[in-house]
Amino acid sequence: MMPPTATATAVFLSAAPPSFSTRRRRSRLPAISESLSPSSSSSSSEEPLLVRAARGEDGLPRPPAWMMRQAGRYMAEYQALAKRHPSFRERSENTDLIVEITLQPWRAFAPDGVILFSDILTPLPAIGVPFDISDSKGPVIQSPVRSEEQVRELVPIDLDMLQFVGESLKILRNEIDGKAALLGFVGAPWTIATYVVEGGMTNTYTNIKSMCHTAPDVLRGLLSHLAQAISDYIIYQVNSGAQCIQIFDSWGGQLPPHVWEQWSKPYIKQIVSRIKKECPHVPLVLYINGNGGLLERMKDTGVNVIGLDWTVDMADGRRRLGNGISVQGNVDPAFLFSPLPVLTDEIHRDPLKCCLSSIHLHVRVVKAAGPKGHILNLGHGVLQKTPEEAVAHFFDVTRSLRYDSLFQGSVAEELQPVA
Repeated sequence: MMPPTATATAVFLSAAPPSFSTRRRRSRLPAISESLSPSSSSSSSEEPLLVRAARGEDGLPRPPAWMMRQAGRYMAEYQALAKRHPSFRERSENTDLIVEITLQPWRAFAPDGVILFSDILTPLPAIGVPFDISDSKGPVIQSPVRSEEQVRELVPIDLDMLQFVGESLKILRNEIDGKAALLGFVGAPWTIATYVVEGGMTNTYTNIKSMCHTAPDVLRGLLSHLAQAISDYIIYQVNSGAQCIQIFDSWGGQLPPHVWEQWSKPYIKQIVSRIKKECPHVPLVLYINGNGGLLERMKDTGVNVIGLDWTVDMADGRRRLGNGISVQGNVDPAFLFSPLPVLTDEIHRDPLKCCLSSIHLHVRVVKAAGPKGHILNLGHGVLQKTPEEAVAHFFDVTRSLRYDSLFQGSVAEELQPVA
């Protein structure tokens, strides 16, 4: 669609000490297909429900719904496939497997959003950071990036190494055929940096947190490089067919709010600013696990949607954020292990009487979020061993909801964000 506004070299040097330099190689961003770009003459009502809700449009019949990690280990169909293809890297980097796994929950449950089966670390080799995945340890980076020299060796993202992502998105967009929104996703710079600096998973984040004080210029250079690469990667996903992008700052919640403000937020804002200029039609969702202390700061990044985890009361989250921004969430994933409700017909007659069923929680969350600007989701990803019938029920219930009946006789309060 359009070339990068600046090379990763320029961005990196602007944030790094004068002694820093980095190898120059521009990433190449393909032009967006006319068939994938929304026509200026087309009505927004022709776009998927999820995209319209993300933009905060009025007049939608119900909230759209999808689930984080809706494709994966809880599904018997996925488990059978994983036995035939035991390598996660293969499953997430082979076009045929990506498409098949992504479509499994779409065929089974018909969610309103279909999210690419991938991983936030998938683009790392394309910037010069190879990694492996251990069955016992998860992601493993043999050479953690902690020095000026290592940051200098990073390269602008080579999108040719990620063609399986672009090809998968194009196929999925055609397969879904407008019946749901196709979502892409990325990790936020801070979250990606935690893996790159720590060398994999961590419970303490001691290396990267200490770098904030012992090597701040190195860390700024790394985060700036990641922000540029992630921006390029988002644009590549959009050009390939993604209609909405979720940014996962999964470990941002491990920072005190004032530290997140300094070390994560600026780089997310950098990404959002560029995407808003180059892909203004694509809504952006920001999700942070453990984000109760960050909601107002998250809103200031400029994203369209704030994802709430299940520890935040939806009514409180909406009060704090106001109605000027959309929200996503936030049913507790563990609630899907609760007993299934009574027959659907009875549920539809009077859902508010089914106090012990999952529909009651649906209704509570939806009513607290309000009659517009809400994407129903879990407050975190689907848990392993979640009953598939509970996932099916989640989506069945959502399709049965109607704003006009839920909010009948009530006037939606125009909430302003808490100062």
